[in-house]
Amino acid sequence: MEGPINGGMLYHEVQESKLCAVHCVNTVLQGPFFSEFDLAALASDLDRKERQMMLEGGVGGGETAYGCLPGESHNVSMDGDFSIQVLQKALEVWDLQVIPLDCPVAEPAQIDPELENAFICHLQDHWFCIRKVNGEWYNFDSLYAAPEHLSKFYLSASLDTLKGFGWSIFLVRGNFPKECSIASFEASNGFGQWLSPEDAERITKSSNSVQRPPHRTGLTQQLSDPSLEYGEAELLLDAEDEDLKAAIAASLLESTPATGSALPSMSQDENKNISGEKE
Repeated sequence: MEGPINGGMLYHEVQESKLCAVHCVNTVLQGPFFSEFDLAALASDLDRKERQMMLEGGVGGGETAYGCLPGESHNVSMDGDFSIQVLQKALEVWDLQVIPLDCPVAEPAQIDPELENAFICHLQDHWFCIRKVNGEWYNFDSLYAAPEHLSKFYLSASLDTLKGFGWSIFLVRGNFPKECSIASFEASNGFGQWLSPEDAERITKSSNSVQRPPHRTGLTQQLSDPSLEYGEAELLLDAEDEDLKAAIAASLLESTPATGSALPSMSQDENKNISGEKE
């Protein structure tokens, strides 16, 4: 019988600037495999390919078929918000598929979501992951201090309520990484942390016992008014990182036809060599 992934530990990232898409991807993978610069490079490459397709299709001048002006990015904003296409490309590196939950192929997940392994949720520029780790479900929202445990019954109810409030939900399927070397990644970024389920529960209870701003409340209160919650969260996180903005701008410049494609900082083979096995 196989043992627990990552020695039974949970990987969680706390919100940094507007990098919730980075946090979402890494908590799906349960390890700090991607940085904001990796996702910016993927966004740059997607922009380059989209522009090439438009040139080949004879689209030019004014707004593009994607609703952007020429030279603007359709896949990343200057403050670090990424499109679903970028998240899909990042997870494809690990042979994972991102499928809209309302697609026919995802119908079994709508009936029995507890049989799946991960969901990505999106509303108003905020991304977060709901992930099964070692048989237990957790909400890895980066606005929370720690992963929030979800019962299997509450998982289904939560997904239904999120859909009712207008959240876009995506199913993630494939061979998830089985192990991430904690020692190899412990200094990889400043917002990732490894927690035991017991520590996560203790931190969650402690956080819920004190009065916090609305965007820091638990999932039950979050579902009551998600637009208000994340609107206020965005105001609190509005001080963007100037280095991040400069890096994204540089990546977008690299995506122009004159400079060619910007490639992810880690190739698929290099990524897979980092962790080895998959579950």
